[in-house]
Amino acid sequence: MARVIRAAEARLLALPGRISKEIVSGAHGAAEAVTVRLVEIPVPKPGEPERGRHCHDGHEECIYVLAGRGTTWSGEGSYPLAAGDAILIPPGEMHVTRNTGSEPLVLICFFPVAAISMRLEGEERS
Repeated sequence: MARVIRAAEARLLALPGRISKEIVSGAHGAAEAVTVRLVEIPVPKPGEPERGRHCHDGHEECIYVLAGRGTTWSGEGSYPLAAGDAILIPPGEMHVTRNTGSEPLVLICFFPVAAISMRLEGEERS
């Protein structure tokens, strides 16, 4: 049966350097095989430390840019992004997306699993 998930139902995640709201996931009991997050990355402040890279060992991540400008550093490359662009990150590839513009960078992040696994750069695989 279809289900509408209201903005007020999104779960606010405590992830550094961004506002991340989990809209759909297995944690909500709303999904069996997908997670969708709305992410806002603010304009960086001078001297603010940059977030490190991370990866998802068991699944891809697809990022769609709703507003703003940013760059995703993934694998060996950097990929400038603007509203309307999407980037697909393969499983196990270290990556980070940072705001490189003058307004908030707003993203929708799609994962083909109901529960996301994440490993920070430098952490051993489990």
